[in-house]
Amino acid sequence: MENIQWQYLFNPSLAIESLPYVLEGLWYTLFISFVSMAFGLVLGLFLALGRGSANWLLRLPSSLYISFMRGVPILVILFILYFGFPVIGIEFTALQAAVIGFSLNSAAYIAEINRSAINAVDRGQWEASASLGLTYWQTLRSIILPQAVRIALPPLSNVMLDLIKASSLAAMITVPEIFQHAKIVGGRELDYMTMYILIALIYWAICSVVAVLQRYLEKRAAVFMK
Repeated sequence: MENIQWQYLFNPSLAIESLPYVLEGLWYTLFISFVSMAFGLVLGLFLALGRGSANWLLRLPSSLYISFMRGVPILVILFILYFGFPVIGIEFTALQAAVIGFSLNSAAYIAEINRSAINAVDRGQWEASASLGLTYWQTLRSIILPQAVRIALPPLSNVMLDLIKASSLAAMITVPEIFQHAKIVGGRELDYMTMYILIALIYWAICSVVAVLQRYLEKRAAVFMK
């Protein structure tokens, strides 16, 4: 312990001076995270319905998609979209590749959460709705989904937190988000440790705010379902 040079572990002056520059990338971090979550929620709902369908033409492709996306690292997906697709004449900007990649990947996890939440709703409610003459989509929209949302909210919030943290991988395809900015400062000042600690604190702060929002939404959902 006596040989550890603590002054090289964290430089408060450098952290404070570089904070405004690092936060210039915050917009990219939040944009990638929230837009990818929005697209993932939409695609994940349809994948969940396909995965639970009795029709194998819907069930099989949905199952294969979910299995593939859950089994492949998101960094590989980003590299395929940004570096691989130009080979076949399809080019995305770094930001577009990041949003598409995270959306497609998160949709697979959201689909499984949605499927479990829908299956957790009492089957008798489907039968009761059918006896009242409601169609499949009417039952799903008005009866099943409102209850499934309450069940799915905590794990969906975890997906959101994972997206925020995983958005740092967008730096690998040159998206100028906060981690990319921190790397630039670290290289310029030859002090990566300070910048890594700073960026860890920033991600912690963002995720803490999202966690507070999660608890608020869970309380509102509980009141709504009473």
